[in-house]
Amino acid sequence: MENVKEISSNYKQLTLKIEKDAFDDAVMKAYKKNVGKINVPGFRRGKAPKSIIEKMYGKSFFYDDAIDSILPDIYSEAVEEAGLNVVSRPEIEIVSVDENGVTLTAKVYTKPVAVVSAYKGLEAEKEEAVVTDEDIDNEILQVRKRNSRLLTITDRPAENGDDVVMDFEGFINDVAFEGGKAEKHNLKLGSGSFIPGFEEQLIGHGTGESFDITVKFPEEYGSEKLAGCEAVFKITLHEIKRDEIPELDDDFVKEVSDTLNTVDEYKADIKAKISDRKEKANDRAYEEKLIDALLANTEVEVPEPMTETETETEMRDFDYRLRSQGGSLELYYKYTGTDEKALKDSFRSQSERRVRTRLALEAVIKAEGIVPTAEEITAEYEKIAAGYKMEIDKIKESIHEADITEDICYRKAVDFIRENAIAVKPVSKEE
Repeated sequence: MENVKEISSNYKQLTLKIEKDAFDDAVMKAYKKNVGKINVPGFRRGKAPKSIIEKMYGKSFFYDDAIDSILPDIYSEAVEEAGLNVVSRPEIEIVSVDENGVTLTAKVYTKPVAVVSAYKGLEAEKEEAVVTDEDIDNEILQVRKRNSRLLTITDRPAENGDDVVMDFEGFINDVAFEGGKAEKHNLKLGSGSFIPGFEEQLIGHGTGESFDITVKFPEEYGSEKLAGCEAVFKITLHEIKRDEIPELDDDFVKEVSDTLNTVDEYKADIKAKISDRKEKANDRAYEEKLIDALLANTEVEVPEPMTETETETEMRDFDYRLRSQGGSLELYYKYTGTDEKALKDSFRSQSERRVRTRLALEAVIKAEGIVPTAEEITAEYEKIAAGYKMEIDKIKESIHEADITEDICYRKAVDFIRENAIAVKPVSKEE
């Protein structure tokens, strides 16, 4: 069209025209809207003629408000008439204001069309979901640890790994120092919670014993008064405890499961669950590799505004996740020592990949004529409604069918690529 000029790839310039009568009418409306806010000597507030105000402040005094009021409709009509799929805010520039009206330009980025050279027969490695005996044993061990019980030990002295309850008080040159005293303090031996040598000297002592230990504070200790000093701690050991991990037997199985009764049944169930997890993880990895292969066959120049919009969406989602866990972006910046720019930069590469992926999938959708069925659209609405525990009509009010259709098409395009792909076995490291 004559009013559209291509500046560069996916960067267009629209020429917009506001006719004189429409502009004059908009200027008059701007005058009536603002005259009550303007003080003009010799006139009561709101009574100064438009010509007097323009004489005082310039003829263009009301132009900005007038243009702002009429521009959105003019711009929208021009975009629709030109058939542009705009992906950025317009950069507006006033070219002229004269007896013929107003001429403006609007520079915009448009959505690019990806060129995909191949999307059928893509090859990608896919791992097999192999479950080893070690995988099963480790999984069961974690369950056993979660069901462990802390038992009081009375028939032996403290050992590494025990939990002890003690009183202690520290002295340097027979003088107690600040912060060196506690009562009924809990400590796991071997945790490294105390200064070097402290925990090791508790080992071998029994419940009810009182004794002294001698330690030396590190040269670079946090307190200058204590750094490098030798100290004597007077200890009273009140209690020794130990985590008891339950044995793997049929009784344990019945305790942790409502449906299983034997160790063999339990191991088979654990194996199936691990296999399912690995299969899903391998499936996701395989799909990502197929997308990588698709993008390798895709030519498309992504406008920066599309990446920026996707990055902003990622920032909002990240903020939402933080807030749902009681945090915020402000706290995240504080504790990680980062800032908004650094966080956005960390999202940018993945954001561009997501945009490129959608554009590539749109090319596949168009090439294969992929469309969702009415049943698929209804099923998607029902799934969302169930997830949010809302009536389906309420979901339909908040989510447009076009958005649902788009999401289904993307998924069907990925499914099509998978169905026509070739999964290859990874090359063994030994090979």
